[in-house]
Amino acid sequence: MACFLSFTVFTLFFTHFSIFFNTINGVFIEEVVEDIAIKRDDKMTHLHFYFHDIVGGKNPSVVRIAGPPDSFIGNFGNTMMADDLLTEGPKPTSKLVGKAQGLYAMAAQNDMALLMVMNFVFLEVSIMECISILGRNAVLNDQREMPIVGGNGFFRFARGYALAHTISADFSTGDAIVEYNVYVRA
Repeated sequence: MACFLSFTVFTLFFTHFSIFFNTINGVFIEEVVEDIAIKRDDKMTHLHFYFHDIVGGKNPSVVRIAGPPDSFIGNFGNTMMADDLLTEGPKPTSKLVGKAQGLYAMAAQNDMALLMVMNFVFLEVSIMECISILGRNAVLNDQREMPIVGGNGFFRFARGYALAHTISADFSTGDAIVEYNVYVRA
């Protein structure tokens, strides 16, 4: 009898507690969703620009921040911090449209593949926002695809993909110019 009574009390307590917890949780989620709801249709935006990764010379846009000592830049584990130019055309003197700011690291032991953790910050008056990329960049492939995982402002909750195509690369210095076609839905 005592066992049955204990089981009944436990069951009633658990049932009431879980209903109370779910109600609180449900109201909390509902309030947050209402506060940040965005009243607009998702639009696909195509962005086209050139990424200038300058590792060598007097004014590099990339610095090595971690990796094996005395190693070549392409060795596994090397991690770079970048503040690269994004331009309208392939020449570094082309109109500046933004900056690529973030990290990339040599993430593969047997091929040239980077882990890209990068924000593309656009400086255009009509945009002034950024998109975030997180993904694998197999730099020796002709075309690479990386996911867009977010952004801010107009690009808040962004999703999409970036297609990268290397225009030129100097393997002795590590410098590269990469064409990007970005398709983002926000």
